[in-house]
Amino acid sequence: MTEVTQERVRAAYAALGSGDRARILEYYSEDLRWLVPGNHPLAGWYESLDAFLELMGQTHKLTAGTFRMDIRAVLVGEDCSADVCRNVAVRDGADAASGSPYERMDYPVFHFMRWRSGRIVEGRDGLFGDSATAFSQFWAPFAPDGTRRDR
Repeated sequence: MTEVTQERVRAAYAALGSGDRARILEYYSEDLRWLVPGNHPLAGWYESLDAFLELMGQTHKLTAGTFRMDIRAVLVGEDCSADVCRNVAVRDGADAASGSPYERMDYPVFHFMRWRSGRIVEGRDGLFGDSATAFSQFWAPFAPDGTRRDR
C-alpha cells in the first residue's frame, strides 16, 4: 500500500498540471469522483477521471490558461488528505486589472481527497465564507454588466 504523504499530494498536483495522462494515472484513479460546489455551470459531481480532466480543460479554456492552484498547506491521514490552495485566474477576455468577482479569482480553496492504493478516488472542493459566492460568480456565464458570455 502506498502511503499518503504531503509529498505525494504535491506530486499529484504537479502531475495534474503536466497534462500527461500516464503521469496523472499514477495519482488519480480512473473511477475518480470529484465534487465542485456552487451554483454555476461547472458545479456538480464529475464521475470519472475523464470527466474530471474535461472539467480541468474547461477551467483552462474559460481562463485562457491563467487558472492555477498554489498549494499553501497540506494535511494527511491514513487514507485521506486535505489541503488549502490559493486559486488564481482571470476569465478569458477580461481586463487584467478588473477586480470584479465575475472576472478575477484570487482566494483560498480547500480540497479534501480520499485515497485508495496510492491514488485519489474522491475529491471535494470547499470554500470559505464569501468565497463561495465569488466562486459561483466567477464561473457563471455572465459578465460584470449582467450580459451573457458565450461560456
